Amino acid sequence: MSDYRFPKRYRMRTMADFRRVFQNHCAAREGPLTVLVAPNGLDHPRLGVSVSKKLGKAVARNRWKRLIREAFRLSRQRLPPGVDLMVLARENPPPMLSELLKLLPRLAHRAARRLNR
Repeated sequence: MSDYRFPKRYRMRTMADFRRVFQNHCAAREGPLTVLVAPNGLDHPRLGVSVSKKLGKAVARNRWKRLIREAFRLSRQRLPPGVDLMVLARENPPPMLSELLKLLPRLAHRAARRLNR
């Protein structure tokens, strides 16, 4: 049985982590998402989320964040290990969870391939 929890070790929590990803990243973009990837030296991926105020008020931004976290949680086994993923939302309204479940692993692997070159 797979472990679908979302403990703290799978989250980017410090400003230094976010700064490192923004400064040294490879990116992949498709549809409503942009994924930035940077190596983290761990054996598992970690998630960071950034949703701009341009996408709406707090209710809309929080909806985006909940959907992205849920997509990460459910597809964690299909994501590349050893990377920090910074997910940026680009459009409003947010897509369905099923679309994010397909899109997040695809973009993460595409960006990780660029990182390994």
